[in-house]
Amino acid sequence: MRTSILKKVVWLVLAANCTLLPAHSFAERIKDLTSVQGVRQNQLLGYGLVVGLDGSGDQTTQTPFTVQSIINMLSNMGVTLPPGTSLQLKNVAAVMITSSLPAFARTGQQIDVTVSSMGNAKSLRGGTLLMTPLKGADGNVYAVAQGNVLVSGAGASAGGSKVQINHLSVGRIAGGATVERVVPTPLGEGEFVYLELNTTDFGTAQRVVEAINRQTGAETAHAEDGRRIRVRAPASPDSRVAFLGRIENIEIQPQQTAAKVIVNGRTGSVVMNRSVAIDTCAVAHGGLSVTVSSEQQVSQPALLSGGQTVVTERADIQITQQTGSLLTLKAGVSLAEVVKALNAIGASPLDLIAILQAMKAAGALRAELEII
Repeated sequence: MRTSILKKVVWLVLAANCTLLPAHSFAERIKDLTSVQGVRQNQLLGYGLVVGLDGSGDQTTQTPFTVQSIINMLSNMGVTLPPGTSLQLKNVAAVMITSSLPAFARTGQQIDVTVSSMGNAKSLRGGTLLMTPLKGADGNVYAVAQGNVLVSGAGASAGGSKVQINHLSVGRIAGGATVERVVPTPLGEGEFVYLELNTTDFGTAQRVVEAINRQTGAETAHAEDGRRIRVRAPASPDSRVAFLGRIENIEIQPQQTAAKVIVNGRTGSVVMNRSVAIDTCAVAHGGLSVTVSSEQQVSQPALLSGGQTVVTERADIQITQQTGSLLTLKAGVSLAEVVKALNAIGASPLDLIAILQAMKAAGALRAELEII
């Protein structure tokens, strides 16, 4: 078990090493870095019934809302049940339907829906969703869903044994909802369109402004803050769409991402980007003692050779496992090298997480540490 965990962490360290290697700068489209203000999806939600199940529906004695929904549906269809009627149905399940109304959706457009059981149904496989209105946050109906539920799973049980593949209580209907109400999507305000960066970054915002002004003329774009950029756009809808299409394909060199280390405390996974580095520090954790330091070396060219002086950093990792001892060693400033060295001598993922937290508290970890 310990060997498998260490192999998993070593693979993670190898992946981290790849990200920490110097990489050539690459260009990204403005379309991938920003979004147009107001152009967004709207969440839809509905409650309905799935019928036609093969005995895998809700147990009505434990889900009274399913029985009440069936009675209300039959009443709306002109079927009146005698007072005191007890329904024991096994082929019906109460479900919640979720979907997203895309920007610029028009009446009659088909959108996908997700159907999720909210009772104790064993499976939705083979069921049919009855006509269900989907409402937005304002309470208005924007789409109507209905269709056969597709469940990408299978299961069987007999004699106390059970076999199941994937999840059986959630299904999907491709194009299962029809848009019935249009949500106005304003494309800018007056003569301006606003671009919003996916991540707040002042440097990237300035580069976006400079790239747009080079392509379309000076004073076209202005950065209002580290996230929002105001762009002067043509007034007519046709010209505005073409203008935005041209801007979205402009490529820029984004600002280098902030140094960050993500730690999953449940699985022991550690992921870091190439900007992560550490300062000189000493670490002792249980029986493991590690000291990290950096040493700069200057390489001088030969006289009259025309070469340049180069400053490099030398990394020399030597790990010793001694209980209660702390040994000063020379090491590189790369956190990936430290992680690799710790795992090479048997540090568990929990040990690694504890060491990273201590390094952050000591100010030696030059990165944002996020625990998920």
